[in-house]
Amino acid sequence: MPHTTTPVRPSTAPTVMTSVAAPTRAAMSRGERDRLTSDLRMACMRISRRVRFESTASVAPHQFSVLARLEEAPRTPKELAAFEKVSAPSMTRTVAGLVEGGLVARADDPTDGRQVILSLTPGGRRTIRDIRRRRDQWFAARLEKLTDDERAVLAQATALLERVAAE
Repeated sequence: MPHTTTPVRPSTAPTVMTSVAAPTRAAMSRGERDRLTSDLRMACMRISRRVRFESTASVAPHQFSVLARLEEAPRTPKELAAFEKVSAPSMTRTVAGLVEGGLVARADDPTDGRQVILSLTPGGRRTIRDIRRRRDQWFAARLEKLTDDERAVLAQATALLERVAAE
């Protein structure tokens, strides 16, 4: 079967290819690695931003992030602030909006009366599910415009990106 090559981007065409059997490639130069680093970082940021903002979410991206953290487990506002790398007053405002919207419930901490424990309400769980569904639909519509070969490249890249993100 002949090898087919699909350049991912003109600037990286000599080094990033799709083929049935991967050909032996020369090592990337420092300049090529630097360009790949920058291009890949920017592409990941643009995709992340587009998915967050163009999926017509009912809550702001920072609020969704808090909901997703609470889906993992109930938490204190202090824990959420640390996870999200924001100040306590900022998290207090975010949580207040989610509580007011009926997406998050507050309960007294049974072991420390000074603390509150935040958890998702059924409405919060529905919101997470709906936003994820819309985001997946938004992304799927863009993937449909790609060729099967391009989608295969993205499937391989997904595994690599997950490995990079796990480090």
